[in-house]
Amino acid sequence: MKIAVLNEFSQAPKNEIVVNELKKVVEPMGHQVYNAAMEKPLTDQDIPEAYTPENPRLTYLHLGIQAALLLNSGAVDFVVTGCGTGQGALMSLNMYPGVVCGYCIEPTDAYLFLQINNGNALSIPYAKGFGWGAELNLNNIFTRAFGSPKGMGYPDGRKEAQNRNANLLFEVKKQVAKPLLEALKSIDPQLVKECMIPRFLECFYEGCKDEEIRAFVDEVVKL
Repeated sequence: MKIAVLNEFSQAPKNEIVVNELKKVVEPMGHQVYNAAMEKPLTDQDIPEAYTPENPRLTYLHLGIQAALLLNSGAVDFVVTGCGTGQGALMSLNMYPGVVCGYCIEPTDAYLFLQINNGNALSIPYAKGFGWGAELNLNNIFTRAFGSPKGMGYPDGRKEAQNRNANLLFEVKKQVAKPLLEALKSIDPQLVKECMIPRFLECFYEGCKDEEIRAFVDEVVKL
């Protein structure tokens, strides 16, 4: 499994902690981690209000676009993201077809979401409640999330019904939302352009399996 880590500007200082704990857990399992997040740990005061290519100010709105492009293109199989509370990233990711994101505060959340809802992204609060022992909680979250096959159901005997509903959710999102590229072309082009930071592009281009989405990203990069 290919797993991408995404985070916005306010939680960029936590990026190294998140990536390190994720790698500790999943690399021995044979999974690959891509750090597609902010380029360097910056505080809110370090980043200007105005966006510049050298110093992007990514918010949770950008995370939804990035996750949708990575997952729908097949560049990665799973996204680990978050923001201060985790709520903004959760809402942003879940706007797009092909993305089902769960809210995760502690390990039981991760386990139940993956077993029952069988989604492809987790949103974690990286400010609220992120204190002493936070790295231990992250390690346990990732252990429970990736330590067993997805979609096995909980409790025992509910697998068939839960997998049916999880698959139906993906289909319903396709029907009620615009197709991904149509949606992205309908929003502010600058917002999409700001998502194209080097780490994201490296992850996207290495694994992209959809030529139409690749062509779209090519055009955005040229803007």
